[in-house]
Amino acid sequence: MNRLLLLPLARPLLVFAVVAPLLVLLHAAATDGLGANPAEALIRASGEWTLRLLCLTLAVTPLREATGWSALARFRRILGVATFGWALLHLLAYAWLDMGLVAADILRDIARRPFILVGTLTLLLMLPLAATSFDRAVRALGARRWRLLHRAVYGLAPLALLHFYWMRAAKGDLAEVGVYAAIVALLLGWRLVRRLRRSPTG
Repeated sequence: MNRLLLLPLARPLLVFAVVAPLLVLLHAAATDGLGANPAEALIRASGEWTLRLLCLTLAVTPLREATGWSALARFRRILGVATFGWALLHLLAYAWLDMGLVAADILRDIARRPFILVGTLTLLLMLPLAATSFDRAVRALGARRWRLLHRAVYGLAPLALLHFYWMRAAKGDLAEVGVYAAIVALLLGWRLVRRLRRSPTG
C-alpha cells in the first residue's frame, strides 16, 4: 500500500477527490437539482464536507500508526488545506446566498445566533493553520513551533461539531450529529490515550 500511496499520481487523485463534490454541487445548481431551497442545500452541503474533511485530516495519524502506511503523512496537508477551502466556501455560501453579502447584516446575524458565531470562530482559527501550510512557513517557524501551532486542529473539531449540532438541533435532526460526535470522540480519545502513554509520569 505504501508503494501505491507514493505514486506521483496519488496526490493529484486526492486533490480531485476533494474538489469533485464541489463540481457535483455546481452542476446540480446549474441544472436545478438542489431541490426547493438551493441556497440552503449549498450551505448545508459545504458545511458537511468541511466536517468530513476535518475528520479525515484528524484520522491520518491514527491510520498511519495503525496500518504502518507511513506515506499517508504526505496527504495530511492537502486534507487540511481542503478543509479550510470548504469552510471558506461554507461561509461564502452563507454570506452570499443567505445574507446577500451585506456586511452589516452578516455581522448582526453572527452576533445574534450562537451557532454562526461558533462557526465563524472556527474558520478564523483555521486561518493561521492554512496560512502556514506551505514549506516556507515550516522553515520560518521552525519544525517544533510549526507542529505546536498545527496541533490546534484538535481544538477545532469540537467547535466545528458544536456548530453542526446547534444548526441541526434547531431542526430536530440529530442522527447525523451523533455519527460525527462518535468519530470526533474516537479520534480525540485516541490522541489523549497516546499522549498519556508517552507521558513520563503515565
